Amino acid sequence: MSYRRFLALYLVGLEGADTQRALADLLGVTEPSVSRMVRVLAQAGLLEATPDPLGGNRRRLRLTLAGEHLVTGWGAELEERLAGLLESAGVPYRTYVGHTRRLLAALDTQPTSLAGQSPPPAAERSRA
Repeated sequence: MSYRRFLALYLVGLEGADTQRALADLLGVTEPSVSRMVRVLAQAGLLEATPDPLGGNRRRLRLTLAGEHLVTGWGAELEERLAGLLESAGVPYRTYVGHTRRLLAALDTQPTSLAGQSPPPAAERSRA
């Protein structure tokens, strides 16, 4: 299982990506690319892709029981490994999580476009 496929399952199961279009947007890839990935994951019995009951060309995505078990199990494994790595570096996991949440909240409040802006000088970046 590649990381990208695991991430796709995670996004469908825990982040609410319930259509191929939503999944493509979250992964930052094209819909045809997601369509191929969905087909592989469905053939593996990890994901269900069904026509949208509202019609159109949309497909609804849902994890199968096997997909849910895989995401839960590997998600816990990845979190344990991250916690171990942080602890070995002297960074308590709770501290890391707190800082990460604050960083993500700050990023959510920033403008989404940096077009036309120059990066700060190296001296400013190193002080951050």
